[in-house]
Amino acid sequence: MNLSTRQMRAFLQVARLGNFTRAAEQAHITQAGLSILIREMEKQLGCRLFDRTTRVVTLTPSGRRLLPVVERLVTDLDDVAAQLGAEGDEARQTLRIAATPLVSSHLLPQVFNTFREAHPQVSLRLFDADLRDVEAMVAAGDADVGLGFFFKAAAGLERTPVGRFHLMRVASSAEEDDEAPAIGTAQWSALRSAELIGLPSGNPIQKVIDQHLMATIGRADAQRPTFNFFGTLISMVEAGFGTAVMPTFALAACRRHRVRTDVLVKPKVGLDFYRIAKRGTHETEAMQAFVATLEKALPALSR
Repeated sequence: MNLSTRQMRAFLQVARLGNFTRAAEQAHITQAGLSILIREMEKQLGCRLFDRTTRVVTLTPSGRRLLPVVERLVTDLDDVAAQLGAEGDEARQTLRIAATPLVSSHLLPQVFNTFREAHPQVSLRLFDADLRDVEAMVAAGDADVGLGFFFKAAAGLERTPVGRFHLMRVASSAEEDDEAPAIGTAQWSALRSAELIGLPSGNPIQKVIDQHLMATIGRADAQRPTFNFFGTLISMVEAGFGTAVMPTFALAACRRHRVRTDVLVKPKVGLDFYRIAKRGTHETEAMQAFVATLEKALPALSR
């Protein structure tokens, strides 16, 4: 037996109306088509479901036994379909973004505000976490997209560049006014005599920085003081504990401190900023709109 929902709905229409003509009209099919559905159903069940006369159609004892079962099945199916549809609509209208702390606190607020003004119907949820946790959340389906400097593509995740930042020098500033200093330029050689501080040597961004420090000035200073977060690093520079190298995505955070920022040149080193998503996941219109907003905003946030 392999009853279809179309057959069961046809059975319910006839049982409720007691008339094939009116049941066919409500089901938006021909009377002949409705009769075929009922006959196929009776054939599969091996019994008659209706007694037919010229004036009325009534359920047989078998039909009466079947009626509550079919009603329950169709009702349950409709209820679940409605719930799934509502959940799908909610999911399409909610974006879950995972990003590292500095990205979350200094890049995304402006992006979120711009996006919300253009798309008020979409709810944004932000999860701030370290790089590994961002990857784990996206892989587990707990976040729709992850943002950060992902130098290698993780298994099961798609990695797409959405912006580009450059390495800059962050040094303490003697300026006493509250105006944000304009970003300047400096050569890597200017770091030769500087007391450097940085992120832990195992940090992916710090690894890139150390490679260029070795290539340009012959030192990476493995014994330098290290701090786990860019925010702490910037505050320590402001307090006079040393000079740091970091991507220009930290400019917004630097402008809240009395520090000087200079893009490092000769060479000028660029780092791609990526979004990651679970491989094979359908990209909703809301996600496409958010990525477009992000890509448009990032250049202004890196200068």
